Amino acid sequence: MSSSGRKRPPLVADRRHAAGAKKRRPVRRKKNPPGSRKRGRARGGRGILAWLILRPLGLVARMIWRLTWRLGVVMALMVALAVGYEYSRLPPISELVDGRARGSVTLLDRDDNVFAWRGEQFGGMITADTVSPHLKNAVIATEDKRFYRHFGISPRGIASAIRINLREGRGPLSGNGGSTISQQTAKLLCMGRPYDPKEWKSETAYERDCRQSSLWRKAREAIYALALEAKYSKDEILTIYLNRAFLGGGARGFEAASQRYFGKSAKDVTPAEAAMLAGLLKAPTRYAPTNNLQRSQDRARVIIRLMEEQGYLTRAEAEEARRNPARLSPAAAARAGGYFADWIMSSAPSFLTRETTEDVIIRTTFDPRIQQAAEEALQYVFDTKVRPGSKAQAAIIVMSADGAVRAMVGGRQTRVSGAFNRATQALRQPGSTFKPFVYATALEMGYSYNDRVLDAPLTINIPGSGPWTPKNYGGKYFGEVTLTEALLRSLNTATVRVAMAMGLENVRKVAADFGIESDLAKGPALALGVSESTLIEMTSAYAGILNGGRSVTPYGILGLRLKGDQDDLLDQKGGMGERVISENAARQLIYMMNQVIERGTGRRARLPGRQTAGKTGTTQAARDAWFIGFTADYVTGVWMGYDDNTPLRGVTGGGLPADIWRETMQRVHKDLPLRPLPMILPEPPARAAPPAPAEPTRRRRGPDDLAERVLLEVLGGILGGNRR
Repeated sequence: MSSSGRKRPPLVADRRHAAGAKKRRPVRRKKNPPGSRKRGRARGGRGILAWLILRPLGLVARMIWRLTWRLGVVMALMVALAVGYEYSRLPPISELVDGRARGSVTLLDRDDNVFAWRGEQFGGMITADTVSPHLKNAVIATEDKRFYRHFGISPRGIASAIRINLREGRGPLSGNGGSTISQQTAKLLCMGRPYDPKEWKSETAYERDCRQSSLWRKAREAIYALALEAKYSKDEILTIYLNRAFLGGGARGFEAASQRYFGKSAKDVTPAEAAMLAGLLKAPTRYAPTNNLQRSQDRARVIIRLMEEQGYLTRAEAEEARRNPARLSPAAAARAGGYFADWIMSSAPSFLTRETTEDVIIRTTFDPRIQQAAEEALQYVFDTKVRPGSKAQAAIIVMSADGAVRAMVGGRQTRVSGAFNRATQALRQPGSTFKPFVYATALEMGYSYNDRVLDAPLTINIPGSGPWTPKNYGGKYFGEVTLTEALLRSLNTATVRVAMAMGLENVRKVAADFGIESDLAKGPALALGVSESTLIEMTSAYAGILNGGRSVTPYGILGLRLKGDQDDLLDQKGGMGERVISENAARQLIYMMNQVIERGTGRRARLPGRQTAGKTGTTQAARDAWFIGFTADYVTGVWMGYDDNTPLRGVTGGGLPADIWRETMQRVHKDLPLRPLPMILPEPPARAAPPAPAEPTRRRRGPDDLAERVLLEVLGGILGGNRR
């Protein structure tokens, strides 16, 4: 078959589009614009650069993440191990509620009412279930409102505390700590470290160490708090906290604080009282109601507001608490007997007081009524008769004739604890208050209150010192006077003559036997009271005169027992000792001292209608002024002066000290029946040549040394009766 010569069409496959489908428009390719190849290359460069940067960062991020979660796991395991370790060391809760290293001392007055506490007081265990709900709510509202919702630590609270501290210009861990109650409990427990006296100098140093703040301490505190949460229930942790918190005034735990400030159990406190107790947690000493009641009440109002905001108090209950703020119990408000309590603590055995590890109860001779009388008298005289701003001090002792101390004021600041006690610690010259012991010696040696002595200028040559010339106050001399007149006028030269005639050793022995234990002077100045003594020594010596001439040891303890026991470990039946002078001599001396107040230098101490006896005393340059005296019921001693020995201006023993004595005794004897003094009845005036006095009731204490015998014979002629 031959070809026709025409070109065949190319073979093209049929389109597989459905019938009626639109024809696809041919795509027109645009020519590459100028420089397009160059820009493509630039975009590829940036991608490579980003890849080069981001890939290493990604690798670093992945490495950090892998390291972080691995470290997190390791730290979590370490924390778990630490918590487990602390958990295993935690004892039963009963061993944690009382964390005191030392015990407490509770002091009862003569009527067995509590008037003071010393040491660390623990009122007994309370629990979150038995304590007043108001107190439980007040503590939670104040210290940790999310206590029942967190697991022991509160990150939100810590962050908030750090923010507050930084805002107020403090370090992040200074001031607010953001600690939960669990963390505070861990701190109270010192993270399980008990007090060891070999490691710390004192319990104060131990507690200071436990309260230190640092990142390491905070971490340990958090771990211990987690262990507490794992070991105990929330109420058990709260129980530990309620029992161990320090709340001022020596009170450990809310039970002790409630008893200390309100005289009731923590189970019975009102919302206002609960708020005041919870307010102490911030600063126990600053907000202690015994230090500043108004400040404590203001703090309690803040707590009441928090309780109302958190729903623990209704508006009506909160208003009632604000209208009737908590007030102290009468004993706490009085804060009486601080000096007395300190004296008891220093005079009783240390292992039962200052260093006791037990809770001790001491029954004392203290009388709150008499204490209040002495404090009011002192305040009245200084307010009305002493120039404002004076730094002069004063001290008062009131005791019974057997030495039982009833009241003690050791300075013008009466609501104190641990202060310098001028009634028991200050050694001062007693001046003329020593003279009764000179005359007691003469009366004991057989002389009479009506015997005579010469009051005239006197010079004595003292070996090694030269001539000594005592002078009367005011420079006036009265010639021949009775012993009574010499004492009531407080004549110095007459008193020295009597002392020399009786023998200085005898005078020294009589004074020492009456209880004046200080180092008594050896020379004739002894008669004028130049030897230093304390007010309590001098007052107890005067008590020996009142009781008929027997020595007295001042005492304040009636009985001492351990808390919970019925039997006393020690008791005191009285302070009277051996006889020093005869009863007859004591009765004469009391009459002579009665005349001091009736006609002599102590007239300002007179109590209308009541017999009194006493003696004034003023030392050289008026550095000390004294008045000591008694009624048939009580002996009271008063001292006044400056702590730095600055001379008093215009003050003598017959002035302001006599005023303080009178004001004290008027208040002490209010409503007491009149009782006469045990003194002799006055005799007619002494005759020109009095008969020889009767023999003394006990062997006369005559000097043994021959030279003193000669001196006695020479000077004895000065006295009426001329005893040899």
